Amino acid sequence: MNIFESFRIALQNLSANKLRSGLTMLGVIIGVGAVIALVSIGRGAQEAITSQIQSVGTNLLYVRPGSSNEGGVRGQEGSAGTLTLEDAQALDQVPGIVGVAPEIDSFAQMVAGGNNTNARLVGTTPAFQTVRDFAPAAGEFINDSNVSARSTVACLGSSVAAQLFPDSDPLGQSIRINNVPFRVQCVMESKGGTGFLSQDTQVIVPLTTAQTRLANAGRFRGSSNINVINLKIADLSQSDAITQQVGEILRERHRVVEDDFTVQSQEDVLSAATAVTDTLTLFLGGVAAISLIVGGIGIMNIMLVSVTERTREIGIRKAVGAKRRDILLQFLTEATVLSVLGGIIGILLGWGISALMGSFRFGNTAVTPVVDLTAVLLAVIFSVAVGLFFGIYPAARASALRPIEALRYE
Repeated sequence: MNIFESFRIALQNLSANKLRSGLTMLGVIIGVGAVIALVSIGRGAQEAITSQIQSVGTNLLYVRPGSSNEGGVRGQEGSAGTLTLEDAQALDQVPGIVGVAPEIDSFAQMVAGGNNTNARLVGTTPAFQTVRDFAPAAGEFINDSNVSARSTVACLGSSVAAQLFPDSDPLGQSIRINNVPFRVQCVMESKGGTGFLSQDTQVIVPLTTAQTRLANAGRFRGSSNINVINLKIADLSQSDAITQQVGEILRERHRVVEDDFTVQSQEDVLSAATAVTDTLTLFLGGVAAISLIVGGIGIMNIMLVSVTERTREIGIRKAVGAKRRDILLQFLTEATVLSVLGGIIGILLGWGISALMGSFRFGNTAVTPVVDLTAVLLAVIFSVAVGLFFGIYPAARASALRPIEALRYE
């Protein structure tokens, strides 16, 4: 008996017990659907995080202070006050660096009329616009005159502008940042994103203004120290060489042997984020795959029941000339058909769940699931393997029945 005849008979036998066959496939359907849905959500989260990281600019290096050490107790990374505006100006001379934007940041309360919000406050220089690829949608970005004069002007992120001025044009209007009056000079373009990486929820002011007039704003406290120096490089392949030059300059300026700063590339940040999301996706896929194992056990169970119910049929077929391999092939085909049909329905279910999840928003967070064809292929292969693996024992048991004993079975 060839494979096509076995397939036809398998469909007939399975359709004779539609409810039982459907319930048997349910474990495989849920397993495959869960694998595809969870892996696609993980991939979508990975792409969303990558997009947010890249939205802050491209070809970037970040120079941050090292950690403080008081009384033998080491603080968190960036807690030491070791970087200054002069350090940033010195790094501007390094070949391969096309832009330097020193930055200090904190959180502050913004008030405009009867509206208020707490947003990230960034003090920086005009180079921030080109280094971070962040341009105004309306108005003029802070300029050298603003920095020199310590002007009380501010550029609002699009979300902050919408919260403070929901019904009017923010340009030229006054806001108060920690009770200090500022004039809105521009509104930045919308970049999207959520959480700390969102550029739409920040307010940008001149660096010198933040250092002198916002002394009570979080980490500023009237300090001349810099929280981070953003470096834009011409060629990302030169990042290692530029990192080495930056280190040499800062060690010489700070007169230290051991680095009191850290240099991190944007690629390092992307790699770390990708590693985290890959691990999460693998974990979610592994948890979902457990239900496939459960589904396989269900297939084996129902096939064993089928062998018992069809013992006389097996005896008759053997009596009229069916060989052991024919019986083995028949029951193995039925188990495989169950798992493959369950896998196909599971793919459609997983695809549908992914599309449904993409239509929901959780607060300001929107993750668009990415259905990975590799995950679909692996789910199908795994479901077929489950059918074969868990179908072998019942099929072998059926093929091993002796015709005379099978015919005597009641």
